[in-house]
Amino acid sequence: MWTKPWTFKEGFLIGGGLIFAGLMLELSVGPVAWEAFAWPANGFVLAGFLAIIALLFLLRKKIYAFQWMTTYTAAIPAMVYAVALTIIMGLTRQQVNGTWLNNMLSFWPFVLIYVYIAVILGVVILRRLTHLHSWKRDVSFLLNHLGLFLAITTATLGNADMQRVKMITAIGEPEWRALTQDGAVKEMPLAIELKRFIMDTYDDGSPKRFASEIQILTKTGKNIETIVDVNKPYEVDGWKIYQYGYDTQMGSQSRISILELVRDPWLPLVYAGIYMMLAGAVCMFVIGGRKRA
Repeated sequence: MWTKPWTFKEGFLIGGGLIFAGLMLELSVGPVAWEAFAWPANGFVLAGFLAIIALLFLLRKKIYAFQWMTTYTAAIPAMVYAVALTIIMGLTRQQVNGTWLNNMLSFWPFVLIYVYIAVILGVVILRRLTHLHSWKRDVSFLLNHLGLFLAITTATLGNADMQRVKMITAIGEPEWRALTQDGAVKEMPLAIELKRFIMDTYDDGSPKRFASEIQILTKTGKNIETIVDVNKPYEVDGWKIYQYGYDTQMGSQSRISILELVRDPWLPLVYAGIYMMLAGAVCMFVIGGRKRA
């Protein structure tokens, strides 16, 4: 073991070492404090992260570990750990103030594994860019890897800037205030007034659909009347407004509506990464089909 060339054994040991280091960090300093990475801090972190990847790439011929990162024996074990942790996240209830497996996005082992994958992706992308052969062979590879790198990094760093609040709106009363996830009152850049609460019910009286007819007033001067449904949010000035709840005791006669407002300024970059991966898959299919023909 640890004799060149490194194999899957070293790959799984390194991944396991990162998980162990993450557990030690979780026990000593607690979960990742994403609020410390809010803009512009996450912008500086991203710039520094890209610089580190470039440095690792430049040193790959002098330090074997950095060269090994461009091999499948490094990538596959990292992906195995990432998939396993992601499955665990899907099987456990995730809570903002949860601990360990109940708040995986702030769980150090989860974060470190995905940072490791992003580093591997970055070094592999730079290596491919310096050894381009033809666009037919390289375009799908670069789109897939660049897209995954963009989606992982922006989703991770953008977590610090995402805001999620709940607003209780009432008929005839414009509301500027909302409640954050930790219960603090936050003044919003827009006001919402409930015009009418809408509910359709089944024959037994249970709710089939509920929605809110609302008026939105923004500090930028917009005056909008719209209907927000459970699965049909409305977006204005970077905020997505979702139907969340109502006065269950009043039912269809409810005079209040609970709305959830979400702002995620990094989400377009995450989507851009996903679209790049989809484009890469299409290119791979088209080019592969032409070769078979």
